[in-house]
Amino acid sequence: MKFVSTRAKQAVTLSEAIRRGAAPDGGLYVPERLPRFEAGELPAGLPLPRLAERLLKPFFVDDALDVHLGDICANAFNFPVPLVTPDPARPGLRALELFHGPTGAFKDFGTRFLMGALDRMARPGERFTVLVATSGDTGGAAGCAAEGRENVSLAILYPQGRVSAFQEHQLTCWGEGVAAFSVKGDFDACQALVKSAFADVALTRRFNLTSANSINIARLLPQMVYLAGAALDVHKASGVAPGFIIPSGNLGHALAALYARAIGAPIGPIVVATNANDALSRWAATGLYQPLPSVATLANAMDIGAPNNFERLAALEPGQRAVSVERVLDDAIRARISEDFARSGYVWCPHSAIGAESWHRLPEAAREQRVWISAATAHPYKFADIVEPLTGSAIVPSPALEAVLKRRSEKRAIKADPQTLARALADTFRPAHAGEGVPA
Repeated sequence: MKFVSTRAKQAVTLSEAIRRGAAPDGGLYVPERLPRFEAGELPAGLPLPRLAERLLKPFFVDDALDVHLGDICANAFNFPVPLVTPDPARPGLRALELFHGPTGAFKDFGTRFLMGALDRMARPGERFTVLVATSGDTGGAAGCAAEGRENVSLAILYPQGRVSAFQEHQLTCWGEGVAAFSVKGDFDACQALVKSAFADVALTRRFNLTSANSINIARLLPQMVYLAGAALDVHKASGVAPGFIIPSGNLGHALAALYARAIGAPIGPIVVATNANDALSRWAATGLYQPLPSVATLANAMDIGAPNNFERLAALEPGQRAVSVERVLDDAIRARISEDFARSGYVWCPHSAIGAESWHRLPEAAREQRVWISAATAHPYKFADIVEPLTGSAIVPSPALEAVLKRRSEKRAIKADPQTLARALADTFRPAHAGEGVPA
């Protein structure tokens, strides 16, 4: 299996695609071809680590990481992923709870997978410095996954004043090998900083830079696993391929659903659920994609005006990229959280509420035709300041999130300027290869 850029066709190995993060031409790496599993080759009921190894194996064939795939999967998929019915009176809507990992967000799977891969890829004396631009959850998950790694350091870039109080604590509380930078700008400014760093050949070489955002193929591929697992279970029980509703900002999670369907998982229609940022809804309505400045919303992890993974979506064959897009504004988020808690006691985070609201907007015939699985992407405690006033009830943190609160927070404020970022990296991290300068 080889991987090519969305902008050119020069093929590289999986390890090289992971190592680079983004392609040198500015494109994103995609599989040269998508493998295809036939019915029965992916059985329902497999433990996630075993399903992960089986489903991802074709992408790792003949790569140096192939021998490590089992261990990487075992460490990345070692917490539960319940598929629940939030409201027994509405059995057609299921919530796939992806927030039972160490940082309470679906990003835990992909970041743990990526860091495990990088740690095993490093040559003797080599170290990776991972850059991650985050609008809320990715940075915390990456920080947890990178902390204490032998061969990996991590720089977290997040938009100053545009994350919740808990999110900021979770972004800034990690220790050995992890540093957090509060950027004076929005998420798109953080993402632009990461891209500028990769475009700086000398800086990239000095620190062996790679990315932990979903631009990195090793972040995206493992997200297929739990989606495929839920689809297999529902299909076995009902005989009908479920639909999926995926709250999406940078489009990586939705793309994972499209990939899972393309390779043979029994997945029916896919709805990409967005907040007020409307680049995707405009594209779905007009066929034209135009990145726009990001807009601040209650679902801040999705506040992205220029979703990077659109290039990967556009690279799919027309039949493979069939999705609909539903745009949900803040008032509807508030109403959905309040109404569903009053009806059933179930608590959505603002992002997951966008998925629930999108299900309610489906035509009645579509809702009744099949089970719909909506991705519950984050633990509601992470947004207690938004959710508790709407439910009138205190949210209890999970033990993992409670442990996060006890950690010490440390951050450094920087301007959204490539030279400032380069100096911050030089002040914080040691060079990628032993003997290249003195560790900072």
